[in-house]
Amino acid sequence: ALRIWIALNALAILGTAAYIWLYHPHPFAVVRSGQISAQAAIIFFIININMYFIFLVIKKTPRRTVKIFLAKFARALMKWHIRFALAGAAFIAAHGAVMLIVLGRVIGFAHTKILSGLAAILALGVTLFAGNLRRRRASGFRRKFHLLSAMGFGVVFLIHMFL
Repeated sequence: ALRIWIALNALAILGTAAYIWLYHPHPFAVVRSGQISAQAAIIFFIININMYFIFLVIKKTPRRTVKIFLAKFARALMKWHIRFALAGAAFIAAHGAVMLIVLGRVIGFAHTKILSGLAAILALGVTLFAGNLRRRRASGFRRKFHLLSAMGFGVVFLIHMFL
């Protein structure tokens, strides 16, 4: 199961990279730097999204050894969760700035790709806000709010990516 999980993560990273670089190549170097920034953000966000699946496996598996291993792994990974989220957000901000300034002039600011990107940044902002609330004081509502906002961001991000 661990090998499948790692393979799916690698496939997600390689799949998004292939989609970005094969289906959306761009001749402008500055736009390519925005694409590199987006790819780096995808890696950070995939790592962070894995936290949900780690906790889900801990909750659902009947095997105690798996629970113990994943609990130790989650504890170590959780120390980096906020740093990865902020790094991913910084890469997204760089990507958004480049694409808005350079590409927005070419395709128009009302283009669906630009609008969906702005919606994704808004959803990311809600997710970061929810995570900050949860970090300050954990509660069941704040945990669910952070989880749902993160999943919502994932959906909006995928829509943006495949437009």
